[in-house]
Amino acid sequence: MPPKTKVTRDMIVLAAVDVARQDGVDKINARTVAGQLHCSTQPVMYHFATIESLKRAAYEVVDRMHTEFLMDTPPDRDPILGIGLNYIRFAVEEPWLFRFLFQSGYAKEKNLLEMIESEALPPILQAMQEGLGMDLKTTKDVFLTVALFAHGYASIIANNALEYDEAVIARHLERAWDGAVLAASKEEKH
Repeated sequence: MPPKTKVTRDMIVLAAVDVARQDGVDKINARTVAGQLHCSTQPVMYHFATIESLKRAAYEVVDRMHTEFLMDTPPDRDPILGIGLNYIRFAVEEPWLFRFLFQSGYAKEKNLLEMIESEALPPILQAMQEGLGMDLKTTKDVFLTVALFAHGYASIIANNALEYDEAVIARHLERAWDGAVLAASKEEKH
């Protein structure tokens, strides 16, 4: 008889991410996660004293996945537009995970202004700052404008209220970007 597979903490977290991906964060519980792993609920409860702690661990994994997804822009595309489109595309490809990240209350940051100061944002801001040639404060102002626009699009799409049309969205995102950069440039002069 082969030895039983040891169910690790990481396996449990990834199974919870799979549950969230398929059915939403509210469906994460010991039974659904154990079902993903084809095991009893005992390993899940052994590694996680509460389902809330499991959901938080899954959130951290999804947050890292999202950051990697954002930064994976084609070399021939403007990195800023690419990041914005990836943000929206994540909502298209992973609507339940998008909702988990931004509509479930699990984010450490409670609003967009707090998000600008989050630990995950420096690589994105650095890419934007290099592309803009502006100081960090101005870059954050531009980011805020574009992020609000992209988040609105992504939220509407993730909640099945809009069809994804990349060409139209890219054109709108470019306009939002151009407007934010123009406004920031005018403010810098004054």
